[in-house]
Amino acid sequence: MTELHPSALAAIPSPCFVLEETCLRQNLAIFERVQQAAPVQILLALKAFALFHSFPLIRQTLPGASASSVWEAQLAAEEFGGELHVYSPAYRDEDVPQILNLASHLTFNSIGQWERFRPMLDHSPNRPSIGLRINPEYSPVQTTLYNPCQPGSRLGVRSEQLGDRLPPGVEGFLCHNLCESDSKALEKTLSQIEALFGQFLPQMRWLNLGGGHLMTREGYDLDHLIAILNAFHDRYPHISLILEPGSAIVWQTGFLLSTVQDIIPTPDLTHVLLDVSFTAHMPDCLEMPYQPVIRGGHPVQTGEYPYRMGGSSCLAGDFMGDYAFPQPLAIGDRLIFEDMMHYTMVKTTMFNGVTHPAIGTLKQTGEFELWRQFSYDDYRTRMG
Repeated sequence: MTELHPSALAAIPSPCFVLEETCLRQNLAIFERVQQAAPVQILLALKAFALFHSFPLIRQTLPGASASSVWEAQLAAEEFGGELHVYSPAYRDEDVPQILNLASHLTFNSIGQWERFRPMLDHSPNRPSIGLRINPEYSPVQTTLYNPCQPGSRLGVRSEQLGDRLPPGVEGFLCHNLCESDSKALEKTLSQIEALFGQFLPQMRWLNLGGGHLMTREGYDLDHLIAILNAFHDRYPHISLILEPGSAIVWQTGFLLSTVQDIIPTPDLTHVLLDVSFTAHMPDCLEMPYQPVIRGGHPVQTGEYPYRMGGSSCLAGDFMGDYAFPQPLAIGDRLIFEDMMHYTMVKTTMFNGVTHPAIGTLKQTGEFELWRQFSYDDYRTRMG
């Protein structure tokens, strides 16, 4: 968290997503350490964070990016460079030719998709390294919405579907089964891969262990992560290891600034109506769900007066959590929702035509720089 000078705070429009450069640099130093200590490449997963204004800084440390669609692939190629790993649960015929011109690695979700597009790849002048997504039949994720290994999952190939050898032309595996997980979950994942897919490992060139490695969270055991990556490499030195974290890249590196628009008291609590929306601007708060931290606020203790944060859309459930504050809130107060870089901007909508948050950065100097503001035209042009 960067301390905000009053002049910087005054320069930020409300609402606004603000990336804190100092915090991002601290995270990147952790990835640099891991890449130096273990034989692994760490990629930026655009599905979690695609703020391309920050790419010049991030690509000083990370050698490439991962994309889940043709548009993400195009953005990564234009703004990030380096290696580009592309995976989608289902590709469209019209998208694959463009992806082939961009991707260094292309992963298919099923054998059927690989067989369907193999003729196109065989006749392409640019042939990326081909992989299959696998289902390790293990995930520590408790929220079903985010669990890719839930019973009956559509994501990834199970070991019994592969037979004794990799399909011709397949050189790697993608395994994505974690979400904000620790190194012990990765260790168990590797054990599952060896148990279920071990017969294929001698035939492979690379193993992408996906995202969900929250190595920038306080308390994450980096030494254990480095040890298990090195141990796997010792067993399979011919396999290149890849991680593509999303949340971890920008964990605790920015906030969403909002302003109190109305205060509505009730017998049990007071509703605070903001100029942001949980459903439109912070959807993971409702989907996971989790209660975000508000700078200067805290969970309600016995005897404290609760404030319930409400979004500015007409959705009845557009509210989140009860908070207490040292001083009573008033209309015009500015509230800062912490840790709002990952899975926010990439998921925002313009539901209800609610004013869309601007985007900017708090530079190392403490100055605020505005990168983007949105207007009625942005809302209108999405409709046609």
